[in-house]
Amino acid sequence: QVQLVESGGGLVQAGGSLRLSCAASGSWFSINDMGWYRQAPGKQRELAAVITSGGSTNYADSAKGRFTISRDNARNTVYLQMSNLKPEDTAVYYCNAETYSEYGRGVRRLEVWGQGTLVTVSS
Repeated sequence: QVQLVESGGGLVQAGGSLRLSCAASGSWFSINDMGWYRQAPGKQRELAAVITSGGSTNYADSAKGRFTISRDNARNTVYLQMSNLKPEDTAVYYCNAETYSEYGRGVRRLEVWGQGTLVTVSS
C-alpha cells in the first residue's frame, strides 16, 4: 500500500508563490503518473497538473505558465511550484498517484490520494 502526504499549503497574497510537496511512503512495485488536483468550494475536483514517471508533464489551461510540476523519483516526491497566484486558485490541493503493487502472483493497480492541503489566495 502507498500513502501520500502533502505539505506546503497556506495563505498567500495574490501574485505570491507557494510550493506544494507530496511524499509517497509504503511499498509498491512502481508508481507511474503523479499529479495534483484541486477542489474549490462548491466545485468539482479538477486536474491542475500531472507528470509521468519519465518526466512528461501536462497542465490545466488555468495552470499553464504559472504552475510547474516536478518529481524526484529518488525521494518518491512530487512538487507543485505555483507562482503569480490568483484568488481563483484558492482550493484544497490533492496529490494523486497511479501505483502498482504486488498482489498474489500478479500486480494490482491502485489510484491513491493524499489527504489534501489548503491553499488560500487573498486579493
